[in-house]
Amino acid sequence: MNNVVIKAEKLGKMYTIGHQVERGRYTALRDVLMQSARSLWNKTKDLASGKLIIQGDTMEEVWALKDVNFEIKRGEAVGIIGRNGAGKSTLLKILSRITEPTTGRLTIRGRVASLLEVGTGFHPELSGRENIYLNGTILGMTRVEIKQKFDEIVAFAEIEKFLDTPVKRYSSGMYVRLAFAVAAHLEPEILIIDEVLAVGDAQFQKKCLGKMEKVGKEGRTVIFVSHNMGAIKRLCNRSLLLREGILDLDGASEHVINNYLSGGHCDSVLEKYWLQEEAPGDDSLILKAVRVFSSEEKHTYELRIEEPIIIEIEVSILKNLPEAFFSIYIINSDGVIVLHTSDIMNGQNAERKSGVLKLQCKIPAYSLNTGKYSLNVASDIPFKKIVFHEKDILTWEVLDTCEKMGRYGVGNWKGILGPGIAQWSSMEISGRI
Repeated sequence: MNNVVIKAEKLGKMYTIGHQVERGRYTALRDVLMQSARSLWNKTKDLASGKLIIQGDTMEEVWALKDVNFEIKRGEAVGIIGRNGAGKSTLLKILSRITEPTTGRLTIRGRVASLLEVGTGFHPELSGRENIYLNGTILGMTRVEIKQKFDEIVAFAEIEKFLDTPVKRYSSGMYVRLAFAVAAHLEPEILIIDEVLAVGDAQFQKKCLGKMEKVGKEGRTVIFVSHNMGAIKRLCNRSLLLREGILDLDGASEHVINNYLSGGHCDSVLEKYWLQEEAPGDDSLILKAVRVFSSEEKHTYELRIEEPIIIEIEVSILKNLPEAFFSIYIINSDGVIVLHTSDIMNGQNAERKSGVLKLQCKIPAYSLNTGKYSLNVASDIPFKKIVFHEKDILTWEVLDTCEKMGRYGVGNWKGILGPGIAQWSSMEISGRI
């Protein structure tokens, strides 16, 4: 038990939100006056009782987190992933003691440093130098400790030239560099980092990941929230997956990420159909079905690296359309788009006549490397509107069976794309050089 630094037991957070009641086109003056008086009276009661004042005619309770249980041990690097609105930021605010849970209990052993938003803990009128001391003090460090680390913080943040400039004149990237440098160098037992690192440039992000790896190896705990699955895999051996405020999965990062990218289905999902009333689209066209298979001849669901992959899209066009086109995005398990293509590239986006349209996109053999993939499908009318953009609707895995066939040198290909994307040629030249 002494090795556990964070323990959440039935953790829940409930917010009350207000809704404005829609009224008819005509509202009498007496109704407006009565509603204003009622709203003022309710706000006065809430203020007198110490309750939060909520705008709106009706109230609704929303659970951002519900019955969340987990333990994090000293020295662990844990990723937290999930869609927007899943409860990640709420959980981090509770861990950082910014807000209290509505239900449950949270136990933390150790000093916590948090980097949740750009400029958190900074005063805009103070200089970078002054804010280092201010932010360090907020994080619980003494002036002597801050002074010992001061030069390292400035060097890491790369803001020497602007050290005595008020931070209100800093760019968002400079804010992040300084804030991360302070949080990481003041030796907290627990370091909490939100997606805020995405504001920094690529070189600084790489530098931060290296620093967080070093912090983890020193025996300190790192909690990292990001939509960059590659960064989560690199930094965290373990991840938590939140879905609609509930802890859906807790386990090895690769397994949790695959589950997240597949929409909750770790197995391949190679076919999806929509009912007319549920189908994505509008009054001009709707998406009926999407499927993936290995080749035109063999409609098998075992996708092999040595066979072409076919992606088929079926849509209903409800009225003639000017040059609508369709796109697909193939995304690997690290969240990287490895292929984005559209039928507009083959000149197929002529005027679409009403009826059922079936499109196929063929990906040559050895183009996608072995691994798990997900599919996004979109349709656009150029310069007018996006008709639909459906994300993570199918998932599949590309397998390599060549090694079983005894072919030397084939299999275990490195990289994102497969070896078939490159075209090789050779030429024999006789005689000596």
